[in-house]
Amino acid sequence: MRFRAKIVDLACLNHFSRVINTIAKLAKTCTLRLTVSKLYFILSDKVANGGVSMWCELCQGNFFDEFQMEGVAVEHNEIYLELVPENLSRALKTAQSAKAVKIKLTNKHCPCLRVAVELPSLSSSSRIVTHDIPVGVIPRRLWNDFREPSVPDFDVSIYLPVLKTMKSVVERMKNLSNSIVIEANSNGEMNLKIETDLVSVTTHFKDLGNPPWTSEDGCQSSAQDRDLESMAEARIDIRKLQQLLAGQQVNPTKALCNIVSKRIVHFILLHEDVSLQYFIPALA
Repeated sequence: MRFRAKIVDLACLNHFSRVINTIAKLAKTCTLRLTVSKLYFILSDKVANGGVSMWCELCQGNFFDEFQMEGVAVEHNEIYLELVPENLSRALKTAQSAKAVKIKLTNKHCPCLRVAVELPSLSSSSRIVTHDIPVGVIPRRLWNDFREPSVPDFDVSIYLPVLKTMKSVVERMKNLSNSIVIEANSNGEMNLKIETDLVSVTTHFKDLGNPPWTSEDGCQSSAQDRDLESMAEARIDIRKLQQLLAGQQVNPTKALCNIVSKRIVHFILLHEDVSLQYFIPALA
């Protein structure tokens, strides 16, 4: 099992660093899945236990100048590692003006991701700062726990308003309640509501648009059969929503949310070369 990669391009490095920073804000620990063409950051708290789950996918070719890996076996050419994304984020913070960054899977006293940052120096020799980030190697028999979550059969799918606007609304509401109701319909309308004994506050968004979805067999999804005006809603933990919005370091080219009434809210944030899915279960 071997893995080594190198980033030379500064723009790619800063972009990668922002993605890792976002993930560090969403997950204390996560699984890094490496394949020949992609990297995945996965958080699979069991939604049934009230945990959020996350699936973030990056094409390695858009970030790395060199990327070599040999998986656990020829027919399973993948590597699954458990890591604390905050540690990786910290290591990359030292690389903001780096000439190059090399990442390598090593095994000194325990398995580590070694991040070697080559910094420019005044003399001809360059300074190299290395960070060893401990990782756990996840055995092959547990891989099935980290499969891509399926898109739930939602009642409504809607594009999100500008995330900055949504974030400031949610931050103000957070001081009033621990939970928030998200409701939307197929007419491009979405409301964020909080209701407590003392206060009820609703923010309305209009003309957001609804993404066209077709299912695998080419039929339109069940969301299409609903009355356009009727609202699907779910009450979720406001802190989990705020965490998602606060963690966004990069403005997505597309952001949408799917609501399964009273069960789950599924967010999808798309950038040119990164996609992030985030599932927040509804509160009872």
